[in-house]
Amino acid sequence: MKIGYARVSTFDQNLDLQGDALKEAGCKKIFTDNASGARAARPGLERALDYVREGDCLVVWRLDRLGRSLKHLIEVVEGLEKRGVGFISLQEGFDTTTSGGKLIFQIFGALAEFERNLIRERTMAGLKSARARGRMGGRKRKLTEAQVLSMKKMAAAGHHSISEICRTFGITKPTFYAYKEKWGNG
Repeated sequence: MKIGYARVSTFDQNLDLQGDALKEAGCKKIFTDNASGARAARPGLERALDYVREGDCLVVWRLDRLGRSLKHLIEVVEGLEKRGVGFISLQEGFDTTTSGGKLIFQIFGALAEFERNLIRERTMAGLKSARARGRMGGRKRKLTEAQVLSMKKMAAAGHHSISEICRTFGITKPTFYAYKEKWGNG
């Protein structure tokens, strides 16, 4: 059985075009959402995914109606495939129930993985380059080296409570203990 899913991004948009196309394609039941594709919570899509059974086919008007991103689209279609559910996108002529459709989907998956790897490689190269120039990532240190030395001396003298030391340097107790861990017990 063909199950349709339609989505519009805003309430002033209309589902008629998608609904008509899905009915013409033979969809017996159609689930809808009035939500941005970027939103993770789309109750209509969740109901459609819960509703489809092995041997069914989820049909959308266009690919961008289903996935928030290429990665999300691939995850949804792979999840359908594992359950024995086909996927059809009417505008792109994409149909995972055919050999050609499966091939195209696998190419999409490979391209998405390639893109993720490129992003990871560029990120790592950028971090390495920054480190080579002496820049480290992460949050800037709360205290200067001189302040850390003063704080260490105050703690070692034993004349001040940890709360007093923290108030003096404008830090929290967890921050104090993080610095203390770095300078050790001495």
